[in-house]
Amino acid sequence: MSYRLPPLSALRAFEAAARHLSFKRAAEELHVTPAAVSQQIKALEGYLGLLLFRRLTRALEVTPQGAAMLPKIREGFECLAAAVETTRLPGNGALTVTAPPSFASRWLVPRLPRFSAAHPDIELRLSSSADTVDRRGETAVFEEGMVDPRDAASEVAIRYGTGNYAGFRVEKIFAPDCVPVCSPRLPSAERPLAVPGDLRRHVLIHDETIGDADRQAGWAQWLGVAGVGAGLVDAARGPRFSNAVLAVEAALDGQGVALALRPLVEAEVAAGRLIMPFGVSVPSPYAYFLVMPEAVACRPSVAAFRDWLFGEGGGGA
Repeated sequence: MSYRLPPLSALRAFEAAARHLSFKRAAEELHVTPAAVSQQIKALEGYLGLLLFRRLTRALEVTPQGAAMLPKIREGFECLAAAVETTRLPGNGALTVTAPPSFASRWLVPRLPRFSAAHPDIELRLSSSADTVDRRGETAVFEEGMVDPRDAASEVAIRYGTGNYAGFRVEKIFAPDCVPVCSPRLPSAERPLAVPGDLRRHVLIHDETIGDADRQAGWAQWLGVAGVGAGLVDAARGPRFSNAVLAVEAALDGQGVALALRPLVEAEVAAGRLIMPFGVSVPSPYAYFLVMPEAVACRPSVAAFRDWLFGEGGGGA
């Protein structure tokens, strides 16, 4: 396949100038003169037949056309660098996986011994961060410049959100559903949990991991699906927790009934530490995604982790 492309040097000049919003700083990075950068960009604009920058008195602005082109140009350079560096990097190496705290502690960590047993040559580092959850429309995955394709170490993220992460390779692991759970000690003769309407006698525990009521499944939605009439159970009452780990811990402690993501509580249910008193569930509006910078997506360590992860998560459990 033949490619009709402008000179690579012109594309490099454009990417650097757009990143710095300065011909001078781009020239310093590329070890050329500002005039050379300006000439390269003029040549690229002539090739494309449009302006990429607005040259203001003391500032430089990227035009909408330039801004639209920039992410793919950056991605292309990352991929080129990664392709070259694969000839020098070892087949495996350090791999950092960053995941939501609840997913890391309740789903991923119990399964990691199987990955380590299958891939003893991969040095895995697990990090948890609340920033791997989409909150109020925020979907940044990695800090700009954080991923260096020349680095032997690789970094990927597991994210709980919409899956709209431009500039990255994104694959859905699974979409969880939400189920009520509580300690087996909680139901009693005086306060049974035989039917959903019995929740009126119990404390409702709220998981506010997402932090936006319009973007998460809550008790009001679950009660509606369960056929509990409006006004029978106050869906707004009860304590609220900022992440799923705290909400599940409160349920384990017998403090009430939590509406939890099923994959995060199935081990506790199987061990008898939690029960699911009802067979009704509601889907979460978010899913778990593996998010990989294109520069490292094809590395052996990343590919091995990806294949293992999807083998473990094929059924969502």
